[in-house]
Amino acid sequence: MLKDIVSMLPQELEEELKRLGEPSFRAKQIFQWLSRGARDFDEMSNISKALRDKLKGEFYMHRPKVLSKQVSALDGTIKYLWELRDGNAVETVVMSYKHGNTVCISSQVGCRQGCAFCASTIGGLVRCLEPSEMLDEVLYSQLDSGKPISNIVLMGIGEPLDNFDNVMRFLELVNHPQGMNIGMRHISLSTCGLTERFDDLARKDMQLTLSVSLHAPDDETRSKIMPANRGRGVEQLMDSCKRYYEKTGRRISFEYAMIDGVNDSEYHAKLLAKRAKDVHAHVNLIPLNYVEEYKLKPSSPGHMKAFIKVLEDEGVNVTVRRRLGSDVDASCGQLRRKMQKK
Repeated sequence: MLKDIVSMLPQELEEELKRLGEPSFRAKQIFQWLSRGARDFDEMSNISKALRDKLKGEFYMHRPKVLSKQVSALDGTIKYLWELRDGNAVETVVMSYKHGNTVCISSQVGCRQGCAFCASTIGGLVRCLEPSEMLDEVLYSQLDSGKPISNIVLMGIGEPLDNFDNVMRFLELVNHPQGMNIGMRHISLSTCGLTERFDDLARKDMQLTLSVSLHAPDDETRSKIMPANRGRGVEQLMDSCKRYYEKTGRRISFEYAMIDGVNDSEYHAKLLAKRAKDVHAHVNLIPLNYVEEYKLKPSSPGHMKAFIKVLEDEGVNVTVRRRLGSDVDASCGQLRRKMQKK
């Protein structure tokens, strides 16, 4: 059975080459070719044909194909829909800021978490992405767009902590100095709150930014819109956030989609402020993106302004996420959903 060579670290390649009777220094050459986006072993021009033939008999690489590419006329945001080896598709978004270019990648095909405002979860989970597939989202977004990627957010389709081992391997690959060498402090991982994985992540001590998709500060509201809260609860989530902060020293960010009449009252704002202060969290408010299949609407500008004032009066550090790519289905899951319908 052929092995996924793009998911391998240099030291693993060395072991494989030793098994094949080849010198270990070839591992660095191969890893660098893979990190540059080689689509075929025959592109590896500084490696002998005999070794390339050996590699073909032992390993595979399935690079993604662009199914759709949309470029925003408003701000240049690029939305990709990639076709994977099995015909499934995932979305990736490239966004440009003053500090550099950020890529938002998917970690699963579909999602099992069932959040009531997210297009990614419609249809459930199909499968988890391999480390190589996540790496290719970053690499090929950079190669196709011509924009050097300096920051990564795992906030696309899927729940990263539900694909824990593959995501951890991806992070090692994309951070490797012989590869893309993107620093951990330039990477954010977003979770809906799978608390059973927080301690595992903290032990890795990767110095990335953990973003918790909170979206409601109380169990009654959160359980209605986020099934992942059931059986865990906000108090348990806060305890996990505290332990993560104490272990890593890294401030957590609370992602909070503002939903009209659901989670945008003064009560919610005051409780959110308390939660944020208790765990030293930053709050990032998100104007809700419209999803055709759901009836939820974004909070009005007036509600948003009042909500922000409560947080600021309570001494909470709060920002409002800048909306990018609104004309190219830049919200998670929408482009994939449209292609599925077609």
